[in-house]
Amino acid sequence: MDKQSLQLTVNGEAHDIRVEHRKTLADAIRDDCGLTGTHVGCEHGVCGACTVMVDSRPVRSCLMFAHQAAGCDIRTVESLADGDDLHPLQQAFIDNHALQCGFCTPGFLMLVAGAYENDPDIEDSELVELLSSNLCRCTGYQNIIKAVRSVSGQLKARTTEKA
Repeated sequence: MDKQSLQLTVNGEAHDIRVEHRKTLADAIRDDCGLTGTHVGCEHGVCGACTVMVDSRPVRSCLMFAHQAAGCDIRTVESLADGDDLHPLQQAFIDNHALQCGFCTPGFLMLVAGAYENDPDIEDSELVELLSSNLCRCTGYQNIIKAVRSVSGQLKARTTEKA
């Protein structure tokens, strides 16, 4: 199959890659950009494990072709931490035991980070509904919700500072 050259900007870094037309963004991020924090679960857009930010919006990267993301600003879970300093949301997941196997965690982190970046005043009921859009088979969601609630003030403040 023919491959096309394209440039993806992931976490602020340009990646010149060659991919088949049908390669998903999730697979390009993992295989061609070498960033394995984005997990691929269902490959049907149902589980949310592959959630990344594309132009500041949470996107299920298994449903987007890599070539559709050319020219976009893509952020993965690797963009959250600042060196050894974890993002407050990452630390909250640890502190509140919001992960067990960890497979779904990158998707949850990107989903919530994106939600707060786009609407720092997200209502609690909206947050619970949003979190229910990603699948976790280990935790029962209670600690995920607890973790997000524990840092919601910090997330709002971070968003307000950037604006």
